[in-house]
Amino acid sequence: QVQLVESGGGLVQAGGSLRLSCAASGPTFSRYAMGWFRQAPGKEREFVATISASAGGRYYTDSVKGRFTISRDNAKNTVYLEMNSLKPEDTAVYFCAARSSLYFNADASRYDYWGQGTQVTVSS
Repeated sequence: QVQLVESGGGLVQAGGSLRLSCAASGPTFSRYAMGWFRQAPGKEREFVATISASAGGRYYTDSVKGRFTISRDNAKNTVYLEMNSLKPEDTAVYFCAARSSLYFNADASRYDYWGQGTQVTVSS
């Protein structure tokens, strides 16, 4: 069982930056690929970024490429999402997720564990 706790969300002006963190419980964090997803009001949950267990592979949705960076520190059992040049359309609840695989994946149904989410609001 893996428990995930997100932090770092908040209110920021357009063009600003935020860094989300997701702390995972358990001794086997380095065996899980991780992902970030988001859900805006009235919309379905969508993929944002994913990283392989070894951090050797990363993949992003097109709308965040060049602005967001996913990273992880396996010694700290933590995955990060650095968000720069934020736009109002990035406003959403951001969730981190873990899948019992070494390989990243953009499909939410492939993830086994989810955090409770952290709110990100970008004002114009």
